[in-house]
Amino acid sequence: MSKVIVTGGLGFIGSNIVDLLIETGYEVAIVDNLSTGSKKNMNRKAKFYQKDICNADLLNVFKKEKPEYVVHEAAQINVRKSFSDPVFDAGVNVVGSVNLLECCRKTGVEKIVYASSGGAIYGEPEHIPADEKHAIRPLSPYGASKYTVEKYLSIYKKNYGIDYVSLRYANVYGPRQDPLGEAGVISIFINKLLGKISPIIYGDGEQTRDFVYVKDVARANLKALETSTPGTEYNIGTGVETSVNKLFEKIKEATGSSENAFHGKAASGEVRRISLDIRLAGKELGWKPETALDAGLKETVEWFRKRA
Repeated sequence: MSKVIVTGGLGFIGSNIVDLLIETGYEVAIVDNLSTGSKKNMNRKAKFYQKDICNADLLNVFKKEKPEYVVHEAAQINVRKSFSDPVFDAGVNVVGSVNLLECCRKTGVEKIVYASSGGAIYGEPEHIPADEKHAIRPLSPYGASKYTVEKYLSIYKKNYGIDYVSLRYANVYGPRQDPLGEAGVISIFINKLLGKISPIIYGDGEQTRDFVYVKDVARANLKALETSTPGTEYNIGTGVETSVNKLFEKIKEATGSSENAFHGKAASGEVRRISLDIRLAGKELGWKPETALDAGLKETVEWFRKRA
């Protein structure tokens, strides 16, 4: 039985990946500092270490567990936070990731699957959907930090033979997403509407995003782990643009709410339009999204209702 360490494994995306890995037969150890992750997301079949990826004693976990693989989800994910505290953003996303890579190098990890960001690293796209060869022009410190780690992964592959796959996520949504943070517009809208509160749409609402369901993202991680690829980057999304205004109407319908949104000042550092070209992931990983937005929203709303 192969062993995987999942960083951020009690978080929204990480915990969904942990569940799928265990269901598939992997032995899993979770590393999470509980800054945004929750023990409510714990899979009882996984080992858990409350550790920060930035701490030197992370190496002790690797020496004890001796994993063949790492799925690296732990990160500072908030674009606005990356502007208000870029030092913290770089500390977690870059320095923490390099610390993790050193643990991998010292303990013989074979492969890393890394959560990057297709929504943040390309900047304002020259063409839509944006493919993996699109110019890298991040508009935020968050996007810059995510791309920087891809460069470190490439260096560690060339120098130490650690294989990697970087998955450039679109906007991920689904069960377990935190509705109280500033990242994750779908969970925020659902939580507000179920609580009979009018949400804020930043800007005119005509900005578009590519929304991909978390269980599809978990499958992409499994495919990336099990597929032999030359250290490559893959977009993980749907290729479909959806405006925030249209999204709000869909969620309003799914929740049966009569609340209306009101508009606030547009957020800085966020792209106007984006969707991701996912053909390479289909060709080389054998992956494609299976959950349409309406179906995913329905499942997510049901999860929030049960949680309430």
